[in-house]
Amino acid sequence: MYRLRPLLFTAAAFSCAMLLAQPEKPKTKVVLYKDRIAAQWDTVNCVKNVIKVNPLLFFRGEIPVYFEHALSPRLSLELGVGVTYRNFLNLTIAGDNADADDFGAGTKIIPHPSFHIGARYYLTDDLEPQGQYLQVELAYLRYGKDISEKDSTGFFNGKTNRDDRTFNDVRLYYGYQSISGTSNWLFDVYAGVALRSRHLEIVNEQLDISAGKWNYTTEVKDDIVPAFFLGVKVGLGW
Repeated sequence: MYRLRPLLFTAAAFSCAMLLAQPEKPKTKVVLYKDRIAAQWDTVNCVKNVIKVNPLLFFRGEIPVYFEHALSPRLSLELGVGVTYRNFLNLTIAGDNADADDFGAGTKIIPHPSFHIGARYYLTDDLEPQGQYLQVELAYLRYGKDISEKDSTGFFNGKTNRDDRTFNDVRLYYGYQSISGTSNWLFDVYAGVALRSRHLEIVNEQLDISAGKWNYTTEVKDDIVPAFFLGVKVGLGW
């Protein structure tokens, strides 16, 4: 019996050493969905920049180009720079540049720059700037034209009157942006409302039949009115 004790002791020690030498089992890790989105978003293959145009605004007298940069999977910043020109549509919605420009002789369009800056919040997590969104935007628009005066014979006498209309908007949009699954082309549809601060210098041209001459007056108006928007943008991301 005493002879077996060293053998039993050696066997027990060897068993303990084998148990201690076994590798530790890896701990189970849980990767949250938002963490996975954030990790995948931070890659070079993910679209974070977009150039867009709004072709419908051309008919309203503005030609802007927009640049959107994604700051996170939900938040992006959109900047727009353009030029105002001839307004082809006659709309009567309060807050809009309601009068279509005269296409006849005697009206000279004065181009002015336009500016847009907005913060966009997407309502769902996505690797790229797409899905439903809410956007707050500040916009500056100025429309100008020179209207030539006519004499009693109906010919222009060389004098002009400046018609000038300036709009400062605070806008709220709800929209949906989608990037193509096979390319980086996208479309962006939206609708919105705004509070519009207007400074208007409106030139009125009237014929005084009894005096046989044309009269020109300038009406100045400053007010705040609502405005409404509905549009579509198309663009390319990278």
